[in-house]
Amino acid sequence: MTGVGKISKGRPFGSKSFEPVSAAAFGQVVRETRVALGVSQEDLALRSNLERAHVGRIERGENQPTLWVILKLAEGLSISPGLLVDQAVQRIAGAE
Repeated sequence: MTGVGKISKGRPFGSKSFEPVSAAAFGQVVRETRVALGVSQEDLALRSNLERAHVGRIERGENQPTLWVILKLAEGLSISPGLLVDQAVQRIAGAE
């Protein structure tokens, strides 16, 4: 069989999972929220059960967080995940 009907794992060829504008906007929202709440990056990582370095990469817009990570960050900040996403969307819309 030459791949007909074959299910492949992973992303489709040519797709990308990193979009720098949305990653930067989401990271800025996380950082601003964390600072406004007086939470250190290390404490947020502990509360979210994530590595501190990973939180730092997200805040700098170097990593595109998955849904699971967004949920964990929101839990660590004691806010709605939708609030983080909505604020990121507003930031992106304002940049256009």
